[in-house]
Amino acid sequence: MIDILENDEQDHTFSVLVENEAGVLARVIGLLSGRGYNIESLTVAEVDKDKHLSKITIVSSGTKMVLEQIRTQLERLVPVQAVANLTVDGPSLERELALIKVVGGDKTQAECLKVANTFQASIIESTPEYCIFEVIEGTEKMNTFINLMKPLGLVDVSRSGVVAMPLGSEAI
Repeated sequence: MIDILENDEQDHTFSVLVENEAGVLARVIGLLSGRGYNIESLTVAEVDKDKHLSKITIVSSGTKMVLEQIRTQLERLVPVQAVANLTVDGPSLERELALIKVVGGDKTQAECLKVANTFQASIIESTPEYCIFEVIEGTEKMNTFINLMKPLGLVDVSRSGVVAMPLGSEAI
């Protein structure tokens, strides 16, 4: 009998420490897309200038077998120094930044401010016509905030993608 959990699609967050050189990001993306794996979120930034290292954070979805294949394939790339599946390797912290623009009058802005206070969102720009909020949250809370703003006049969203790191004193 097949275990149902083995075939359930799940989102997992991978943290990949790579050498900071031209073409590495393209190789990582090519590896995933070439095998038909979807990338839900992707962020990359240099984390150690002296050692020429960057960290790529990838959120991808798939079955348990697909997610194991993603990790294995990432570990085989030459410029990859380390790979962690933060979803299963231990506790981790994930955050995302979004700028959210809502258009409306005074009544709408009052409602928006109530929602923003609940999520500790910052007002970046406010005029009589619109407000732009900055929200830093986990993905689920971010989606909830966006969904609450839709009926209040949401017109634009710009999201950073997930950044993550393991909790504790160890690095990947």
